[in-house]
Amino acid sequence: MAFKRNEGEGKNYLFWIIGGLFSLALIVLVAYSFSPIDGCVGVVEIKGPIVVDDVQSTLFSDGMQGSESIAADIESADKRGDVKAVLLIIDSPGGSVVASRQIYDALRKLNKTSVAYLQEMAASGGYMVAAGTDSIVSNPDALTGNIGARMTFMEYSGLFAKLGINETSIKSGAMKDMGSPSRPMTAEEEAVLQSIVNESFEEFRGAVEEGRAGRLNKVEFEKILDARILTGRQAKKIGLVDELGDKRAAIKKAAELGGIKDEEPKICELSSSAGQRGLLGSISSEALNLFTKGANIPRISYN
Repeated sequence: MAFKRNEGEGKNYLFWIIGGLFSLALIVLVAYSFSPIDGCVGVVEIKGPIVVDDVQSTLFSDGMQGSESIAADIESADKRGDVKAVLLIIDSPGGSVVASRQIYDALRKLNKTSVAYLQEMAASGGYMVAAGTDSIVSNPDALTGNIGARMTFMEYSGLFAKLGINETSIKSGAMKDMGSPSRPMTAEEEAVLQSIVNESFEEFRGAVEEGRAGRLNKVEFEKILDARILTGRQAKKIGLVDELGDKRAAIKKAAELGGIKDEEPKICELSSSAGQRGLLGSISSEALNLFTKGANIPRISYN
């Protein structure tokens, strides 16, 4: 005799099957929502002089990322869900006032935790950039500080006189050829330039005080505003640095502040390839200024 299931009983079985599948999906969804998704530490590197525009790697010189690209990398970290914190690895003597400020501002606007690691050198503009992060880890022997601004000029009038070289400048104003290497600078010109340097210095000082608010030893900080170089250890005593350690310690600090629980935090590179090394050597900030900016044009730097 064949077994016949009535229509109502079949509907009940279907109801329970659908209900069971729905419950299972809900459990999986809730479990996924509460499971830890650690993400990664986004790494941005600043190597060499800080400049505005990218310098491409050549056979004879290293490439460098400019501040435009570095700031864009930092800003992109805000849009990436997998990046939980940003680590800035700095090995730089400083450089352009404009470029240093641009990177500092990008870090201050970042909505995620940021940590700076001072590797071998983070001096002048290199330190200004670091001051824009939430926490600074320094190698104990790294060179940092050098908080100040400068302009540098070469003056060859004595040499020109010996060589019989004479330069005549037709100008619309007394200071139009200010900084010319063919004549000594006047006291009035020096005063004008000094006022510009002082203004840039105060901007630098204000950025450090803003970024390191509540952590600076004010008395010791005033002493090092003569632009002296400091080791990582000395900088920590003043409050310019939070912790001493190596790169691994900096990665772990960034991971901790970003809420990453992994013992070995994942790293995601944010920097572009502009900083690749050249085959036969590296380019210095002095050479960069001479060949790309002009030797006798007044430029102020955090360098």
